[in-house]
Amino acid sequence: MPKSGQARALTAEQQDHVFDVIQHHRHPEKNTAIMQISFKLGLRAQEIALLQVKEVARLNPSGTSLELLEVMSLPAAYTKGADAMGRSRSHYDRKTVSFDVSRFDQVIRQVEKLAKAGVSVNPEDFYPPVRKHKGKSRDLPLVDLALRQSLIDYLQLRLDSVGSLKPSSPLFVSQKGGPYSPNTIQEHMKLILNGWARIEKASSHSGRRTLITDVIHKQKKSVKIAQKIAGHVNPSTTLIYEDPPEEQIIDALKNLN
Repeated sequence: MPKSGQARALTAEQQDHVFDVIQHHRHPEKNTAIMQISFKLGLRAQEIALLQVKEVARLNPSGTSLELLEVMSLPAAYTKGADAMGRSRSHYDRKTVSFDVSRFDQVIRQVEKLAKAGVSVNPEDFYPPVRKHKGKSRDLPLVDLALRQSLIDYLQLRLDSVGSLKPSSPLFVSQKGGPYSPNTIQEHMKLILNGWARIEKASSHSGRRTLITDVIHKQKKSVKIAQKIAGHVNPSTTLIYEDPPEEQIIDALKNLN
């Protein structure tokens, strides 16, 4: 079972159910492509929202036809924590401050000296710098046949609708015709999994968690491979996915004496 706050990793049967349910709602081609990318490439919701046509397909000069690429090259700017939307805040509101022991001792000594000298002390002057995650680019082969077919079906539908596309066109557009925001597509994916498919504790992160769990537990691949797919900067983040998948826990509980 997923830990508190973690997205649920889906079984094969649950994944089949999701894709079946999608066919009974509006925009099945788009929603199938979104969820295929989530389950077969492990992209975060933000990354899916920011994808452009050029990441998955090569257009002809007039933009009226396309050829699907063999490899998706995901820019570092799309990844978690990066200022991909160009909407960084001018002011950062800190909620926590962390020091290692030696640095904390140095700060205390500095404060003591200032206090003895009668100098007023501003706590913010001693805050450590904010660590900003710059993101990590990665290349993801588009080899899964169901994934490729979903992208072809969806993009062809887009071409039939608008006539032509640009390489910089957003890959997925909302009902209003513009690109999804990360929050909007996150809520949309949650609606598909929770509202339509009725899968408890599933979220926009479930596809990513399902893929990485499969790579580590079922395929028995190295953490390095899983880290590369996930785009994690630190392998310790990937190791979180070494928790036993749900079906193994269910199987263990079913076979009690």
